Amino acid sequence: MAENSFLQLKKAEKALLSEPSFDFRMVMMGDCATQHIATAIRGAAFLQGMRIDLLDADYNQIDAMIIDQDSELYTHQPQFVLLMMCGEQLERAFRKAADKKNFAETWHEKIVSNWQTISDRMQTNLIQFSFLELNDAVFGDYALKTEESFLFQVKKLNYLLACSCQSRKNVFFLDLNQTLLELGRERFSSEKLYYIAKMPITTEALPSVAKRVVDLIAAIRGRIKKCVICDLDNTLWGGVIGDDGIQGIQVGELGTGHAFEALQTWLKALKERGILLGVCSKNDEKNAKEPFLHHPEMVLSLDDFSIFVANWEDKASNLFFIQQTLNIGMDSIVFLDDNPFERNLVRTAIPEITVPELPEDPAEYLPFLKRLNLFDTGSFSEADKDRTRQYQAEANRIVTQRQFESYDDYLQSLEMVATVSPFDEFQTPRIAQLTQRSNQFNLRTVRCTEDDVARLAKDPDHITRYFMLRDKFGDHGLISVLVLKRQDAETLFVENWLMSCRVLKRGMEEYIVNTMAAIAREEGFSRIMGEYLRTPKNNMVSDLYVRLGFTDVGNNQYVLDVNSYHPHRCFIK
Repeated sequence: MAENSFLQLKKAEKALLSEPSFDFRMVMMGDCATQHIATAIRGAAFLQGMRIDLLDADYNQIDAMIIDQDSELYTHQPQFVLLMMCGEQLERAFRKAADKKNFAETWHEKIVSNWQTISDRMQTNLIQFSFLELNDAVFGDYALKTEESFLFQVKKLNYLLACSCQSRKNVFFLDLNQTLLELGRERFSSEKLYYIAKMPITTEALPSVAKRVVDLIAAIRGRIKKCVICDLDNTLWGGVIGDDGIQGIQVGELGTGHAFEALQTWLKALKERGILLGVCSKNDEKNAKEPFLHHPEMVLSLDDFSIFVANWEDKASNLFFIQQTLNIGMDSIVFLDDNPFERNLVRTAIPEITVPELPEDPAEYLPFLKRLNLFDTGSFSEADKDRTRQYQAEANRIVTQRQFESYDDYLQSLEMVATVSPFDEFQTPRIAQLTQRSNQFNLRTVRCTEDDVARLAKDPDHITRYFMLRDKFGDHGLISVLVLKRQDAETLFVENWLMSCRVLKRGMEEYIVNTMAAIAREEGFSRIMGEYLRTPKNNMVSDLYVRLGFTDVGNNQYVLDVNSYHPHRCFIK
């Protein structure tokens, strides 16, 4: 997982430019030289399997391009707009400002106004770079005690912009100061380079910045990590539980144990954010669980894990079992193991899984993992906090299923109840997040921001529904999204239909088609038109429409005759 050099990214960019098509479009605008960062972003994205048609705008043309509705900003029709405004230019403006105490508010208003203008004129995602917090040394250590200092104002401006992003769901704030702290100022920037070429970032630092941009774009587009599977011995604690016993393992405040405590604390924070945790350990299960039950300094408990697998099978086989049980994509899993042999085994057997090459020193585990930035996200909702509980309930369902001879009897025993509602403000964050996270059961793979969801809810040409499901084991929460468009007087078009894979084979697909047909009848439509757009991940729904009674009319189009439709049998109330 070594970071690529700028030269490697330039080579990747050349390979990208030879490609016949692109996955999405992007415009980058800056008040500094941006051609090299554009090169780095193209190359970094290509190495992550994304082909960006990135338009690098002319130098220092941000305001002109935003004002001119015929500019390349709008004619390029980008899905992403990246705004790079450098601290050096900001400092020059600060020196000329008559009202230095209100400098941050003035610039905040100007930048937010630009966001609003772009958002009013087109649907796109905006990524705003933070301003580097440059210390001009005019006030020394007194700088943060006076509003007259540039350092005070730039920190305040970054804070105001970050706050404004919270209410603008299509705007994302990328904090360059984090990368500066990791690399150090001498590696990140060079005054000479800026004076000569107006480049605020060195070529040495460009790969790190490009990775941050690409990681964020990938997260917004739904390419995210959902689960961390952990080894135990010498990974979550020091020592071997089977040999050293509970008193002999290292975890807690003293010595090396502090490093393992810090890692567990971080993993627990990820779990509370919505990342699933699991265990995959070569161990006796009783021994493996003992520290979680009885060690007073363990941070993680058994309740923090969605799945716990400890046996003497090879880890690749156990990871296949975990993946099938959780019903998530292999590429959404991160596997942590201190043993190089086990890491190489898993990489060889399951190349889709991310397997970080952990350092030899446990004290370096957490800093190393933080630098990888594996868990970037484009959204967060309160429902994320329930994800572990939902997957634990799913494991109980699997155990219960084995007790029934008939699968229909099993489904009836679940006592499933669905809730169906039009899009509403309360569920908007979760609806947007589901469109961004769902890749496998996703007929057209249309991603939505919260602003997109809000627009659809109010659009008279669209009929929206979200579906929630609960059963006797617990609440699945919001599990499916349906958007129907009034195409003509006779036809409803399925513009977006996606579903969480954790409710597959419950009869939910049939229930939703029954709901579609009922809506069509109520609204006076005689047919429903569906479309399947293939992606590398959604093959599981390639024959869905045919299985559910639609007629294949060619060109990936499918039609359901509402008048002759008979509802599917299902066990959902």
